[in-house]
Amino acid sequence: MHLVVIDDWTVRTRVNEFIAPVELAKAYRLLNHGPTVLVSARYGDTQDVMAAAWACALDFVPAKLTVVLDKATVTRGLVEQNGLFVIQVPTVAQLRLTHAVGSESLAEQPEKLARAGVELIQLGDQPLPFVAGCSAWLACRLISEPHNQQAHDLFIGEVIGAWADTRVFEGGHWKFEQADPQLRSLHYVAGGHFYAIGEAMDVPGVD
Repeated sequence: MHLVVIDDWTVRTRVNEFIAPVELAKAYRLLNHGPTVLVSARYGDTQDVMAAAWACALDFVPAKLTVVLDKATVTRGLVEQNGLFVIQVPTVAQLRLTHAVGSESLAEQPEKLARAGVELIQLGDQPLPFVAGCSAWLACRLISEPHNQQAHDLFIGEVIGAWADTRVFEGGHWKFEQADPQLRSLHYVAGGHFYAIGEAMDVPGVD
């Protein structure tokens, strides 16, 4: 597994030349269409990535989101220990990767990330593991709610940094219909069955 460290806000490396920051007031739009997400976290020398189907925007300013993290996952423990995590939107091109990190546990398979083909990068000044190749990334600070976390596996995060691939998200809007279909978001159903997001539809006369 390879770690690429990027210090500039707009990434200029070969594989990340299209990544740019997203205004936090518009960060909710990265999740508003209900995609399957990848959750990543690090504590000490341990880092993990898992898939999550239940994640959504919660507030505008400050930007907040929620995500359900099962008690059995290593990623959840890292989030609880570190208090920081990343929510990212995987693409159609990452279908196998997304299913793999959602199907294997780091506790049982120490080479989970390498086996899934996960490449981790760092964006901006956030000391967090971001998954390369996604279309959007939201760095989050955990808002501790022990009852919700224990009773409902529900975690709340305040978004402290957001980025997106400008080929598919720009000017505060997704543009899936104009981008390569491999950049479309994934939407999990069950049993390894996903949908890619469909075509755009606009209500006439509404801006």
